[in-house]
Amino acid sequence: MPPKRRSNTEMSTGYETLLSSVSELLRHGRQNAAKSVNAVLTATYWLVGRRLVEFEQLGKERAVYGSELLKRLSGDLQSRFGRGFSERNLEQMRQFYLQWENPQTLSADSAAGISPKISQTPSAKLSLGDVPLFSLSWSHYVRLLSVTDLKARRHYEEEALRGGWSVRQLDRQISTLSLHPGHSWSRRLENH
Repeated sequence: MPPKRRSNTEMSTGYETLLSSVSELLRHGRQNAAKSVNAVLTATYWLVGRRLVEFEQLGKERAVYGSELLKRLSGDLQSRFGRGFSERNLEQMRQFYLQWENPQTLSADSAAGISPKISQTPSAKLSLGDVPLFSLSWSHYVRLLSVTDLKARRHYEEEALRGGWSVRQLDRQISTLSLHPGHSWSRRLENH
């Protein structure tokens, strides 16, 4: 007995289901690819920052001409790789490394009087050798660099990760705090 032929309505419904599921796979694949590329770029910028700091630490005379170094390096990198390597961006990469240099920090438990234990910053849960893998985008970290209070910065980092905040949402949250200059981070974090 020959197989039963599907009606046009059944074929149409089946096709719409197929199209929907394939579209969802492609959407997820693209999102994951973008996240992977972003993680690699952010880790690369961290490494650039580390190289800059290590180069500067090789001698006092190198630290003295640090601004000239960034200017020269910026020009050379832009001629080789195009935009994205201004002196300001290189300085941000340097600061990024310095602020996230040691992804191991004391946990919140130690601040509460419980025996100190080592935990990682929220973004550096995984690592590739000695290079932390950062879960947020480079733009998130650039925005976080403007937060000078370490506890506040960690709080925003954790919330951005937990809530899946866009850079705009992160900026809005940070800006809200800056509207309240008398705000004490240590008091607020103790209440959480």
